[in-house]
Amino acid sequence: MSQAQNRYKADLREFQFVLFEQLKVDELLGKEPFAAWGREEVLATLQMTYRFATEVSGPLNAVGDQQGCRIEDGRVITPEGFKAAWKQLYELGIRALPASPEFGGGGAPKTLTGLVEEMCCGANAAFNMYPGLTFGAAELLEHCATQAQKELLIAKMLDGTWGGTMCLTEPQAGSDVGLAKTTATRNADGTFSIQGTKIYISAGDHDLAENIVHLVLARIEGAPAGTKGLSLFIVPRIRILPDGSLGEFNDVALGSIEHKMGINGSATCVLNFGENGRCVGELVGGVENAGMAQMFRMMNTARIAVGIQGAGIASTAYLNALEYAKERKQGANMTRWKDPTAPRVAIIEHADVRRMLLDMKSRVEGVRMLILKLCHHQDSFEAFKGVDDEKAAYHQGQVELLTPIVKAYGSDQSFRVCETAIQTYGGAGYIKDYPVEQYCRDSKIFSIYEGTNHIQAMDLVGRKLGQNGGRHAMEFFGDLMKFVAENSDHAELGAEVRALGAAAEALQGATMKLQGWFMSGQVSLVPLASTRFLEMMAVTTVSWLLLDAARVALAALPNVAEGHPDRAFYEGKKYAALYYARNVLPSVEATAKVLDGGDTSALDISDAAFATL
Repeated sequence: MSQAQNRYKADLREFQFVLFEQLKVDELLGKEPFAAWGREEVLATLQMTYRFATEVSGPLNAVGDQQGCRIEDGRVITPEGFKAAWKQLYELGIRALPASPEFGGGGAPKTLTGLVEEMCCGANAAFNMYPGLTFGAAELLEHCATQAQKELLIAKMLDGTWGGTMCLTEPQAGSDVGLAKTTATRNADGTFSIQGTKIYISAGDHDLAENIVHLVLARIEGAPAGTKGLSLFIVPRIRILPDGSLGEFNDVALGSIEHKMGINGSATCVLNFGENGRCVGELVGGVENAGMAQMFRMMNTARIAVGIQGAGIASTAYLNALEYAKERKQGANMTRWKDPTAPRVAIIEHADVRRMLLDMKSRVEGVRMLILKLCHHQDSFEAFKGVDDEKAAYHQGQVELLTPIVKAYGSDQSFRVCETAIQTYGGAGYIKDYPVEQYCRDSKIFSIYEGTNHIQAMDLVGRKLGQNGGRHAMEFFGDLMKFVAENSDHAELGAEVRALGAAAEALQGATMKLQGWFMSGQVSLVPLASTRFLEMMAVTTVSWLLLDAARVALAALPNVAEGHPDRAFYEGKKYAALYYARNVLPSVEATAKVLDGGDTSALDISDAAFATL
């Protein structure tokens, strides 16, 4: 077996700060729908997950990367240790925490499970793909399946007996899902015969569970073209009998597994359905032509999960780089740089290394706050649903607005933080003796799958900004400007808060510019600007949250005794906010000026002018 060594790191004090001091999650705990959850239960869950991440899945991260997956007798064999880790994960009940108690779940708040997911992803992103896809499929079934389907499938998916996947992509239909050719032919008993090929199916086959429940998009004969004619089917690898026992093989064949840049321990499969005409599927919920609407429940959950994956890997990359910078001695202090007899110092004393570390710290903590802010809106929606419909609608609207930002910015920043972590190590970061090169390779996929980040940007500018008559965006800006108004005269943060206000005004101006292009028929300009607009909105939001965290920390600082670790912790909050506001936030106004120019160079250049190939 490959050497198993844990390299995963997490700062649980940071988790507690965001939950209890910044977001004040206590206000939601102990009341429906989180009556079973209090601070003690939250802290115990975080500790349990951290132990699993550092003692079980973390040590398998490099093992999975080195061994990858292989095919034997038509089945995927996962890396050594994965089966035991799967068993322990489900015995601890970690994967069922967010699920409804009706199906054996823990009914935990999303603010907690977001951090649980971050630790699981950061410790071993490839391993966590298997239970992550399974939970997403089970959650979709909870919302969309018939009662009989729920009772048959969900409990066994939540306890790890069965796995799950989502099957959208085909060789000719990547982001353009409407081109899907997989067919569903009616059978006399109400089931459907499924035939087609799906590619890039994460966790599409493995040896961790006794069965895999595939959720497959297919087109019933005579259905409309495009996405409107797609239906969603439950297609188990092994047929499931009415009593829940397993029957015969369901003609779901493993075609191949992809050999990838990263997440090598995760089996990314080509699956062939119905090669022998014996693949049977059942309509999810018994509803035809609702496949995309149903699948989007899973996709939206998955998009948030991708942002969390990014945060998890970025965080451990940063913390590993920080540890290395404190230990590695190179060069003299700048004050004695010409003195050949000067002692060598830890590289954390060098100015540019300190800049890189603070840059990573601010981005990692900012993205985590962005994710948990969305999770807090989800929890608040659940708390107000059926009690105060107006507040519930507000919180759900903010979830809709922030989802593409969390996915795109979280994944982009993950890769950038990992690259900076490698640079902090220097040459050591580029070799496999240290974990950051794997983190960098693993993180690249995050900006690509579950809808490329350009798709997220187009979702934001094309749908989310105008959703509900633009109300969600207006409420977002209202919250932001309220913070600016209340804190622009802050003794230590005032200048940066005022800079945030200027960025918010530039962002609002860019929003109007986009709306103007839509209304004036200059729609071709929108895709050119959408990715940069999303980053503008993300940077503005993250700066807001970092400044808010600094405000909370500075208010708490006078009550902390000299020498207590919290003094340094709170100081870190202040400087992360100042750095980001002074070094990253100015990009918002600069980008607004670029968008205002309406440059069309990328559209005007001919195909032939790109290169003489």
